[in-house]
Amino acid sequence: MSLDVETPEPPELETDTDPNAYDDVDVSGANDTHRDDLDAFLREGAWDEAFAEWAAQSDLDESEWAIVLDLDLLSRFDFFWDDFADRVGYHAPGLPEDWKERDLHPDLDSWSTVSAINAELTELGRIVSERLKADYVDWDADYEAPDDLPDF
Repeated sequence: MSLDVETPEPPELETDTDPNAYDDVDVSGANDTHRDDLDAFLREGAWDEAFAEWAAQSDLDESEWAIVLDLDLLSRFDFFWDDFADRVGYHAPGLPEDWKERDLHPDLDSWSTVSAINAELTELGRIVSERLKADYVDWDADYEAPDDLPDF
């Protein structure tokens, strides 16, 4: 399946957000998250390229995509450099477990829709993260392992 929609604008990355504040992220050590650089890369084409790749294989339909846009979920993506892991980390937005009680959207009516949206946004984050690392990031990790690690 594929999703035939216009590529939205990339999210604006906040430079003062601590990646460890997210429940789904664990970044070890103090490091430069390179958000300014990553934000520039997203605008230089990484977002467009990754979004096209994702949309070509996405299982979302247009009504589910409309929910994503109506709730402005894409603006809540975050991408950051994880020096310890030598990767571009990400936080994907998602719909909360209490979506029904909160009456988030009139067309949001089933757990399967919520699950599909959350899974697809996570997949979009993964693809963007991998595209940034593979084709845009030109710095190496500064983390150096301590000399006293045991030999295996």
